[in-house]
Amino acid sequence: MAQLIFVRHGQSLYNLENRFTGNLNIPLTNLGKEQAKIAGKKLIGYDFDSAYTSMLIRAQESLQIILNEMKVTIPIIKNKAFNERMYGTLQGLNKEETVQKYGLAQVDIWRRSYDVCPPGGESLLDTYNRVVPYYKTEIEPRLKIGHNVLIVAHGNSLRSLMMYLENITALDIVNVNIATGLPRVYTFDPKLKISSVIDL
Repeated sequence: MAQLIFVRHGQSLYNLENRFTGNLNIPLTNLGKEQAKIAGKKLIGYDFDSAYTSMLIRAQESLQIILNEMKVTIPIIKNKAFNERMYGTLQGLNKEETVQKYGLAQVDIWRRSYDVCPPGGESLLDTYNRVVPYYKTEIEPRLKIGHNVLIVAHGNSLRSLMMYLENITALDIVNVNIATGLPRVYTFDPKLKISSVIDL
């Protein structure tokens, strides 16, 4: 039975500063590095044939810390399909100041809705439309032959993948949050049906 495990990167500097990060290349904080180490310790004993990550440093650094903690070396594939959603003109702005300017209701729509884009940015639907085709093309074939795969990426790219894997509706996904540094383990039967989902 194949396993897919995904982990959201550890805390970034902009997470700490409560800023919209999007696809800006922002590094981890010391806490973020520690979160990745903890994730790596939790994953000791799991075997992976390959790992996937985004083109952004916070995800790549988190993945490398995880693999270092596990003391394993495996092929790493980096692809922009797993990048965080682009927040357009909101990127780099403080979230509280943005709420003061536009109102909480509008900011919540930009942040949490499925198909509404922030100004100049991507919706979660846009993110889904790049994550899921890549997953189907590149990762599902590996799982079908029994490979175990690790993905270290971002809140919205992983929420998109969750929608696909768990058949979560556009209405329900708005209430789904993915914690930093928490591994989520999917185990598949030979027909690639999910037999279990656990958080470590």
